Amino acid sequence: MVSHFAKKFKSVSRDVARIALAVALITVCAWISIPVGAIPVTLQTFAVCLTGALLGAKRGLAAIGVYVLMGLVGIPVFAGFKAGYATLAGPTGGYIFGFFFAALLPALAKLLPVRNRWGRTGIFYLAMLLGLALCYAFGTVWFVLMYRCTVGYALALCVLPYLLPDACKLAVAALLAGRLERSVG
Repeated sequence: MVSHFAKKFKSVSRDVARIALAVALITVCAWISIPVGAIPVTLQTFAVCLTGALLGAKRGLAAIGVYVLMGLVGIPVFAGFKAGYATLAGPTGGYIFGFFFAALLPALAKLLPVRNRWGRTGIFYLAMLLGLALCYAFGTVWFVLMYRCTVGYALALCVLPYLLPDACKLAVAALLAGRLERSVG
């Protein structure tokens, strides 16, 4: 018979491994980058939303926290292999902190009792869009405060060029989440 301690250790080990894999996925997706103005197009939003949908709130937010902390201490996990305080205080900093919202809403959608896979996929997609909207809002406010510009300028520079690519990335993330959710648990 396996002791309670051994079961708990196995559970914690599995959680740590899932969080580490999510951080690795977010990091690799950050490195896949197409420079477009001040903020590059990356696959980070795809990975962040997928992380929330698959891991849930506790583990998903832990993965985002580890990712941000790794970047803060100088590990080049952000887009363009950047890291450090300057990156978090720069034009993308608010969007990076906004990843917490982008992961949280799909994580909360995971709690909804919809069993149909296509229904779950649709719920994940809507939650990902709402989470990304909060991420955009947080990042845009950050950008406006940091650069003392108008909201219109910030939206034109930091949001509008990314709406269509992000909508497509989130559609793929929602499809994967709907398909893989039961496997990851």
